[in-house]
Amino acid sequence: MKLGIGLPAGDPDVLLDWARRADAGPFSTLGLLDRLVWANPEPLVTLAAVAGATTRIRLQTEVLLAPLRGTALLAKQAATVDRLSGGRLVLGLAVGGREDDFAAAEADFAGRGRTFERQLEEMARIWRDETGIGPEPASGERPRLLIGGRTERALRRAARYADGYTMGGGPPDALRELIPKVRAAWEAAGRADRPRTIALIYFALGDDAQQAAERSLGDYYSFAGPYAEQIVAGAAKDADTVRRYVDGFADAGADEIIAFPANPDPAQVDLLAEAALG
Repeated sequence: MKLGIGLPAGDPDVLLDWARRADAGPFSTLGLLDRLVWANPEPLVTLAAVAGATTRIRLQTEVLLAPLRGTALLAKQAATVDRLSGGRLVLGLAVGGREDDFAAAEADFAGRGRTFERQLEEMARIWRDETGIGPEPASGERPRLLIGGRTERALRRAARYADGYTMGGGPPDALRELIPKVRAAWEAAGRADRPRTIALIYFALGDDAQQAAERSLGDYYSFAGPYAEQIVAGAAKDADTVRRYVDGFADAGADEIIAFPANPDPAQVDLLAEAALG
């Protein structure tokens, strides 16, 4: 199983330093979360900059909220980042679940699933060069694509349009339950290939790990009420917990996990590498 690392969502000033350290380390992927009504950097703009600061690490949106964006421009931006990075973009997409993001984007929250499916169809046509909208992705077909969401409809979307499925947050047992459903969706779609399966964890390491998790994750998930406390509690705050998550997700069948930081200090990159592999 591969181990990726997320970019800190709340501090744009450290992103390039963080990305260079991750690129020099043992990590397979550099991920970035998406929200609109929050202080995070916009993912595709950020990954375009990160593409120039790195050489080999994959660049992944985990996940980009597609219905907040115009379809043609999203397809063009994604193809551009894919070309700039030499084909390293992994476009993780989902519908999103925060009404305030959709209100700010003047997008239809209730119809976001239908919008998303129309977008997937239209982006496929754009990437196949059927519309005159370029550039072409690095492969000449489309960027690598993952789709997230817990519903049966989300799994069917992944099987129809993507290379794999990303669970987002949750424990290893949740992924263990989902993987057979993902593979069943692949089989129902008549696909012979094996879906990639990705999971997300949060971490904060060092002397102030608990405080960092409370500040960052408590703020990010404040809309969720008491559930935010569970997310803070579930973050890996020491090396033993990091290794337990790595072993647990590997045993559950994950192809990769991406560990997202609750502390923006670039030293966290080295701390995670030591915790996971030391």
